[in-house]
Amino acid sequence: MQLKRFDSNDTDVWKYVFTDSKIVLESVLYRYGTFNERTVICCSVQSGCPIGCTFCGTGNNFIKNITADQIVYQIKEVLKDQNIEDINSSCAKFQIMFMSMGEPMMNWDEVETAIIILNREYPNAQLLISTIGVKNDRVFNKMIRASKQIDKIGLQFSIHEAKDVDRDELIPYKNKYNLREIRDRGTVWWKETGRKPYLNYVVTSNNDHEMDIDNLKQLFSPSVFAMTFSVLCESDETLIHVANKSIVDIKKFEQSFIDDGYDTRVFDPAGQDDIGGGCGQLWYVQDFLNKEK
Repeated sequence: MQLKRFDSNDTDVWKYVFTDSKIVLESVLYRYGTFNERTVICCSVQSGCPIGCTFCGTGNNFIKNITADQIVYQIKEVLKDQNIEDINSSCAKFQIMFMSMGEPMMNWDEVETAIIILNREYPNAQLLISTIGVKNDRVFNKMIRASKQIDKIGLQFSIHEAKDVDRDELIPYKNKYNLREIRDRGTVWWKETGRKPYLNYVVTSNNDHEMDIDNLKQLFSPSVFAMTFSVLCESDETLIHVANKSIVDIKKFEQSFIDDGYDTRVFDPAGQDDIGGGCGQLWYVQDFLNKEK
């Protein structure tokens, strides 16, 4: 496959775009401090995506599922490009996130095979699955089984809204779990694995009110769920203009959950604005997809 690398101006984020005549893949590499301190790779699990999230650069432009070998290939090539030879012994925190492009639950057998391979080759790596929660209990039960066998697997649901009606506008894909179903299945995953699933919530001026906070707290217990708060990464380049202000607002929103005992984290997109490193910001991928239409 042909590889293009795009370097962020702050030298800590890199985007990798892999292409051949049939598919396009994207991975994003993050360095926190040094590669030895924390290294994160977000990789694609599909070429294009059928979900159609309204903020995402792929829309519902789906090309095909990719193989486990193509998932693993992204990780190896990124590490090779940065000359990171012995990440197992040198990196204190290595995270592989299945969330750059595609929906893991819609290509689960290949994702699971890739997870098994990556767990064998990088036994210290955290293997983090991010899903909208496609309504498929057979696949979800497979995910639970794998998560019990491999304790490095983490789970995150991308909910983004506190009400189903608003979530349906942002994520119009119909065959997905609603918020109560996510609560119920996330609770099962927690009971079976002993690990909290995360809920990824995009904080905007439209969903940061007390009513939204109350809805989330009523649905999701802090004893079971942890929270990720993030900026809406638009498919175009508008993120660069709003990110700094949004992080301040998000921190205020986060504090209410901290006060009530939730484990929380905030995703700060700073440093990746200029290369479209945020999830959904597939600026370079869009050209390939448009040519395939």
